[in-house]
Amino acid sequence: MIRRSSKIAVAGLVAVWPCAGMAENQTTELTNSYGTPGGLIDMPTAEMAPVGQLATTVDHYDGATKTTLSFQVTKRLSASFRYSAVYGLVPGPGRPAFNTYYDRSFDLSFRLVNEGQYMPAINIGLQDMVGTGLFGGEYIVATKSFGERLRVSAGLGWGRLGSYNSIGSTGTRPTSILGQGGIPTYDRWFRGDVAPFAGLSYQLSDRVNVSLEYSSDGYDREVLDGITTHDMPVNIGVKYRVSEALSLGAYALNGTEFGVNATLSLNARKPAVNGGAETAPVPVAPRAPGAARDLGWTDDPQRPQTVQASVTQSLETEGLRLHGFDLSANRAHVMIRNPRYDMRPQAVGRTARVLTRTLPASVEVLTITQVEKGMPVSSTTFRRSDLERLENAPASEILAAARFDDPLTLGQRPALAEDAFPRFDWTIGPFLNFSVFDPDNPVRANGGIRFKGDYHIGSGFRASGSVSYKLFGNLDKVTIGPSNLPRVRSNVARYSLTDDPTLDYLTLAHFGRPAKNIYSRFTVGYLEKMYAGASAEVLWKPVNSRLALGAEVNYLVPRDFDQLFDTRTRNTGTGTIPEFNGHVSAYYDFGNGFHGRIDAGRYLAGDWGATVAIDREFDNGWRVGAYATKTDVSSATFGEGSFDKGIRIVIPLSWGSGTPTRTKTNTVIRSLSRDGGARLQVNDRLYEAIRSTHEPEMTKTWGKFWR
Repeated sequence: MIRRSSKIAVAGLVAVWPCAGMAENQTTELTNSYGTPGGLIDMPTAEMAPVGQLATTVDHYDGATKTTLSFQVTKRLSASFRYSAVYGLVPGPGRPAFNTYYDRSFDLSFRLVNEGQYMPAINIGLQDMVGTGLFGGEYIVATKSFGERLRVSAGLGWGRLGSYNSIGSTGTRPTSILGQGGIPTYDRWFRGDVAPFAGLSYQLSDRVNVSLEYSSDGYDREVLDGITTHDMPVNIGVKYRVSEALSLGAYALNGTEFGVNATLSLNARKPAVNGGAETAPVPVAPRAPGAARDLGWTDDPQRPQTVQASVTQSLETEGLRLHGFDLSANRAHVMIRNPRYDMRPQAVGRTARVLTRTLPASVEVLTITQVEKGMPVSSTTFRRSDLERLENAPASEILAAARFDDPLTLGQRPALAEDAFPRFDWTIGPFLNFSVFDPDNPVRANGGIRFKGDYHIGSGFRASGSVSYKLFGNLDKVTIGPSNLPRVRSNVARYSLTDDPTLDYLTLAHFGRPAKNIYSRFTVGYLEKMYAGASAEVLWKPVNSRLALGAEVNYLVPRDFDQLFDTRTRNTGTGTIPEFNGHVSAYYDFGNGFHGRIDAGRYLAGDWGATVAIDREFDNGWRVGAYATKTDVSSATFGEGSFDKGIRIVIPLSWGSGTPTRTKTNTVIRSLSRDGGARLQVNDRLYEAIRSTHEPEMTKTWGKFWR
């Protein structure tokens, strides 16, 4: 039972809930030694980072090195992923100590109450809530500002945070380190000894912050294993802000240790380059009074071709391509390909401006259809008079005047431009593939040169290929333990042995529109580095809907390890790779920057289950999200990590360069490539190919329409 003093403290925290103020969130760009937002050393605070803040903290003292990626998901929610190296940990009685024990952990902190004039901010948090439990602890903490420089925090901790000078208990708490890790430790949350902690931080100047704390972490495990000693519960620290992106820190810990850390941070909501570096669009060309009634041009049979040539040339100046064109006395319908603008309203807006300058004055209704993968995917229709009238008005007004349609509802498609097909696109550049969490080496990577090419044969048909040449790397040294499943991914090292050029993929694909709101894809060939075969997909996605539903089925043959043209047997020694796998999927845009996805079906190893993913998305194209896959494979069979999960970060290159481009970097931070929950990595799945052209996504960045 928890003691009376602790009861009073908890009651006091609960009692403030009805008094939640209207004050803005208390924010900080500082992190503690665990890489979570706060101005103290080891202890948590009720501070939050600015929304969209992404920070990487590397912290080291003689007993451990912790690398933490933290992300401020919303004003009230912060999430952190940590990878730690602990030196000399003893796994159990009679077992030899690890030279270095690598541990993964995940934290969440939630703001219960914002700070008010008299009320402190109050947070509740879970530390190492999904992991081995080595750093496991929970807390309730309050932080109050006094002036602009001083912040004082106090709270109650459980687990590690309740291991020194406890004042009570809330029941029995398991103390063993979980074997494989990766499972939520809910049976431990807010159980066991409870101890108070407190601290203060003071901003000496714009660059220097000092902190002092009373710690409730007794470092019991580290002391028991001889990693460190614990002479006193008082820690002191100092942080120096080198720049907006970099902070350095140093601290004295437990009276016996000295530690240092560095934090690199950026904010996904803030552009790296202020303003845009692209050229200004051409202005709307208003028509002279009465000009719209002049239809004399319709008597000239050559005029449509002349107009089309002018539209083609003007669009190319804007970085766009004319794909199809249809012109009548009062209407024009153009189909465009957009290789430049990641903000789709910008492409539509620039096209609309061009049309006001190139079309005959009698043309009043303008329809602009975006084409992706050879498919017409979204049509936006304007009245020319609205464009003329609203050019200098807020973009929301032209949005209200626009209409979005599925192109299949508009009747016959415009005639294709002469250079629509065939055509060839290619790129050449560097690549970097990496693997993390190998117990023998936390980070491994391969790097080199990659050539990609796409030959657009005809409407919806495309041949694609990619060849890579490795210049350096050590992915062939990745070590993955025994598997009780068919080795569908865990033989990744064997696919990295060759130093010769490799064929990443070589495919023939067809993309189609079989019916209104329906999209299809069929791909055959060498689908990815490990598998050849065929993949078929169908997607239902109305142009104005936040919901999409899809299904995919794959027939696969494993490729040879040299990644050229041969295939190999399905028998991997630990099981036979099934011929067929596939999923049904649901996608939903929740609004407020959150997007969810569920995939359910059969995975590469023949296991059945589902993947749940949630992403925090920003209007500038940044995406930070997490996913988890659970199948009928047990945690013991799956191996280290218990089930597949990871963090995904998508960074648009336009954010860093200030110029429009559709190029993005996609990073997935996950455990070693294991066999449970593994899925085919086929290119050009439909949802991401069309989503950005549809109304719900277009409206998010509609402010770019006049840019």
